[in-house]
Amino acid sequence: MVASARLPLSRLAILWLAGAALRLTVLAVPPVLPLIHREFALSEKAVGVLSGLPVLMFGFAAIPGSLLIARLGARRAAVAALLLVAAASAARGIGPSATLLFGMTFLMAAGIAALQSALPALVGEWFPDSPGPATAVYANGLLIGEAAPAALTLPMILLIGASWRAGLALWSLPVAATALLLAISPRDPDHVPAPKAARWWPDWRDRHTWQLALMQGGTGGVYFATNAFIPDYMLAALNLVQLPASVVLLLWARRLISCKAGYVGMPIIGIFGIAGLLSARLWIAAFAAGAIGFCCAFVLILTLALPPQLAAAGDVHRLSAGMFAVGYSLACLVPPLGGLLWDATGIPATAFLASAASGAAVSAAAISLRAADLLPRSK
Repeated sequence: MVASARLPLSRLAILWLAGAALRLTVLAVPPVLPLIHREFALSEKAVGVLSGLPVLMFGFAAIPGSLLIARLGARRAAVAALLLVAAASAARGIGPSATLLFGMTFLMAAGIAALQSALPALVGEWFPDSPGPATAVYANGLLIGEAAPAALTLPMILLIGASWRAGLALWSLPVAATALLLAISPRDPDHVPAPKAARWWPDWRDRHTWQLALMQGGTGGVYFATNAFIPDYMLAALNLVQLPASVVLLLWARRLISCKAGYVGMPIIGIFGIAGLLSARLWIAAFAAGAIGFCCAFVLILTLALPPQLAAAGDVHRLSAGMFAVGYSLACLVPPLGGLLWDATGIPATAFLASAASGAAVSAAAISLRAADLLPRSK
């Protein structure tokens, strides 16, 4: 009884670490980007590619990640993905030129794409009766994984007197440790390996694929575009207030995942927050930025919890892959569209119209969900 009581906690801890691994190695780059820029004499276009490549790959490599899960199963695919992320991340600083840096960033992002599709499938296997709380756990890890490298990378390399290369390699260590923990963690006595002929291609005729893609992509579009256009001093409010949202979901996920009002209403609150960014009063704009961050995290976590609930056990990775493939592709379009509107009108505020439209798309997709979709799947 003691062992079985401990098992869920150990699995939750592994999920949290895997969630952090989704962002640790990616967000280690911005703090040292000026050093990389100077050493390799990168153009501004190259800097943009280096920064945007991971997000693009999250979408492009999602479906190959689904194939990996179909062949290996969610657990072993997650281990393989974590090892690829750790190895490629550590290798980014090895070469004397930027060629290896870009190549390893490509592989690292492909590993993260596979991992992000494996985690919902792993949640479905480990916590079929409570996908919401389990998803909130790894989403909390993801948010911490965004904040920690951004805050600690420079102090860490200054403390040990290391270069940016060592700084990037150090963040690969917790990712490798997570792979080891997942590989040696105990299995269920009745564990059944994934079938060799498991399907992997997303079902594009399934309405859930498009509903979740719009919800995940629209939420990402609001977040990325807001990050791109608000002043630096508001970024802390936007990003830090995401953490309370993950805590709320940790505490009340079972109730909130079945409440359609949250999916529909939170993006609307976010749209009001976008309007609040234009206020001349600093405290109102900062509050609005925090509200956007809270709403984005809230809807994202709920959306990530839906694939294990909507799809059959062997198809969670397919639904997740379709959601991420379309969702990240859409999210990447929102910031450039905002920039085009700004350039075309010469009015800075018009850059946020794309964000508002993205938030409206989330609410529209959520409205189209049926009430039965949000109820626990019957066995």
